[in-house]
Amino acid sequence: MATLNVNPTRMELTNLKRKLQTAVRGHKLLKDKRDELMRQFLDLVRENEKLRAEVETAIREADTHMAVAGSVMQKEALETALMLPKQEVSLTVAEKNVMSVMIPVFDAKFKTADAGDIYPYGFAFTSGDLDDAVGALSAVFPKMIRLAEVEKSCQLMADEIERTRRRVNALEHVMIPRYKETIRFITMKLDENERSTTARLMKVKDMMLDKAHGYSQA
Repeated sequence: MATLNVNPTRMELTNLKRKLQTAVRGHKLLKDKRDELMRQFLDLVRENEKLRAEVETAIREADTHMAVAGSVMQKEALETALMLPKQEVSLTVAEKNVMSVMIPVFDAKFKTADAGDIYPYGFAFTSGDLDDAVGALSAVFPKMIRLAEVEKSCQLMADEIERTRRRVNALEHVMIPRYKETIRFITMKLDENERSTTARLMKVKDMMLDKAHGYSQA
């Protein structure tokens, strides 16, 4: 592992030790964040699979009823029946912070609470299968909204998990080992300098003793 390009001084050693502590603490926090994101992501994936299966089943059922209605009603009558809807939906989009990921929150509100307003036509000249198709689509509509919310949340959380995973790996396999290796290098260098200084001092002392008394400490 390559070391950082720094001067082997005690000040740099102190700074690197402080940076290493920060990196280790950040690594733990990022790992905890990644694990919690993965837990919530898997919960959303399971909910997404369940919702998608329910929505696809309901849409197939509505398509079947609509096909039957189209076969027993004239095309013009079917188009006229669905031309002017009575019910309206307003969708409010908000955001929720989940582990620093802003996921969407959809809130759908109907114009009226009357369940009969989903049928924009009279029942005298329409097929019962048309009623079943409209009813099935109306019933599955809240699940479709929730499915869109969950799928977008899964996408955003997957992106954040990938970013967090890269940061964890960079700290674990690059930065922390590099800090440790540089600290070891500086420590060895300082110890070597200290030994060299001690040897020089002893040599100077021997020279001074020899000059003063005619003998060396050795």
